[in-house]
Amino acid sequence: MKFNFRDWLLLLPLPPGWRVPLFALGGAACGLALVVAHISRAASYMSDKPEACLNCHVMNNAYATWQHGSHAQVAECGDCHLPHQNPVATLAFQARDGLRHSYVFTFRLEPQVLELSEGAKPVVQGNCLRCHANQFMMARLAAVTERRCWDCHSGAHGRVISLSGTPNANRPPIPAAGLEWMKAKAGAQP
Repeated sequence: MKFNFRDWLLLLPLPPGWRVPLFALGGAACGLALVVAHISRAASYMSDKPEACLNCHVMNNAYATWQHGSHAQVAECGDCHLPHQNPVATLAFQARDGLRHSYVFTFRLEPQVLELSEGAKPVVQGNCLRCHANQFMMARLAAVTERRCWDCHSGAHGRVISLSGTPNANRPPIPAAGLEWMKAKAGAQP
């Protein structure tokens, strides 16, 4: 028997009584997925702009301290927090880390003091060494096995990255993301 994609798309191989409920269920699932994508500003995560990190309120401190720190002039979030070996590694890490963040923030499991995950530590360390290799040749050799750069240097985000670390930090507006009609609607709201 030959597989016919069109027949399965229309659910023709199934009994007639199942077709309408399955189409309704599929439509409801697609509609719910679109609503969740819109509410979570999912399209903004396709950007490499630092403002995309502000979708999660716990990143306010990290954004504010980065924005006023020395790294703001030369690096954005992805420059330090994503691997740069090749585009596939970057996208795979971003997807894995993004799913982890989504889980933690959806279920309100975020810690008071933010720390790098075990998977993110070698990525950030590698990026520190990549950018500062000429300036810190001895530190680069020692840091690979014994220490991490941020053991001595407070980095781009200050000493403690905590939810209460910068209570009065200005939060810039989240950039409009998505389809043009979504951007127009977001711009029309107060």
